[in-house]
Amino acid sequence: MKSYWNDTEAERIESAAGDNPADRALALRVYTSQLIGREVDLVLHGGGNTSVKVKRPDGSGVDRDVIHVKGSGWDLATIEAPGLPGMRLEPLLEARNIPDMKDEEMVALLRTNMLDDSGPTPSVEALLHAFLPYDYVDHTHSAAALAIANQPNAAELSRQIFGEKLCVVPYVMPGFKLSHAADEIFRREGRDCEGMFLVNHGLFSFSDDARISYERIIDFTSACEDYLADNGAALTPPEENTKVETQPRVVENLGAALSEWAFFGGGVTLDLRDSPAIRRYLAMDNLQDVATRGTATPDHVIRIKPRPVIGASDFSSEDWKGKVDDFAQWYESYFQRNVPNADEPKTMLDPLPRVALIPGTGIVGIGRNAKEAGIAADLAEQTARIVWSAEQIGRFTPLDEGKLFQMEYWSLEQAKLQKAA
Repeated sequence: MKSYWNDTEAERIESAAGDNPADRALALRVYTSQLIGREVDLVLHGGGNTSVKVKRPDGSGVDRDVIHVKGSGWDLATIEAPGLPGMRLEPLLEARNIPDMKDEEMVALLRTNMLDDSGPTPSVEALLHAFLPYDYVDHTHSAAALAIANQPNAAELSRQIFGEKLCVVPYVMPGFKLSHAADEIFRREGRDCEGMFLVNHGLFSFSDDARISYERIIDFTSACEDYLADNGAALTPPEENTKVETQPRVVENLGAALSEWAFFGGGVTLDLRDSPAIRRYLAMDNLQDVATRGTATPDHVIRIKPRPVIGASDFSSEDWKGKVDDFAQWYESYFQRNVPNADEPKTMLDPLPRVALIPGTGIVGIGRNAKEAGIAADLAEQTARIVWSAEQIGRFTPLDEGKLFQMEYWSLEQAKLQKAA
């Protein structure tokens, strides 16, 4: 993983921000956020988040601590200063003393303390950023890290790769609970650590220097890449010419089967991808098993459902209709199995797949438009590379069904999707 930091560009950006130290720090935060966002193997489609702590005068002219955190719905690749809303830091730190809080209450706390209430809602991980005592905090879902984070012995592997450099945080649902859990671990054992390894989730880095925090994420990801390569599981880099413009008859038949559902009444868009890495994944002997275990990181479930539909290269539209019907029945059963454990009433989402795997043909992203289908295809293509590497060093072991359901039906994530739509 390469660092794209450029001293000349960083100095230009700081100078353009003026003489105010807070504005200069925020400008550097935007710069390094965009550097992270340009690398698809660090974050994809709105994933990850960043923050910076500064001092700004309040209404009486007294300098107060402020934290700028990535707003929900913004993509790091294109983020600008308005995408990092500022909040008063002190009230957020007081949330350490609150033992429990509903995530809707947490969002209300964040919005109440925004300097500009017309800005986007800060990330659901804003409190975790606030609790960490560093000016710059970076969080990614890097592909190489996920191949390791989704191992049954992920914590042990983290210690093997990083030693004590990273705190290890077991999986906790993002939001208020994760903020508290990670904070407790950091305060207990992490005063000298440079970041966090979140099992089944991703990486954090931090520093009081923008460049150091950014390059730590690069270094942590590179260490994961090196571990995979040293153990015969090198993560295939994103490949050129992965998007197939001419879709074979089998994909047309899939589209015909999906179009019969009312959800796609306005039209279904399919995005077919093929590459050496995809073909290698689709040729795995245990594809049916490994493809239905879950998603590579929790966020993906809201885009591509807990599993894909799997078909064959000679499927007719009737064959696909049967497979899609079977998927819908499975999804309804999945909902019924897990909804009794929900902490509030839930309404079932549409029961249709967002990804199709077709050995001999490729991976297909499914959506109501080109954007949705493209996002699904991007995530599925990256998942194929992650899963193959994960299987070479052990066993791809993502979140179990219950935790995936909790994420898919999390009210805050659903709100994010509705806003994007």
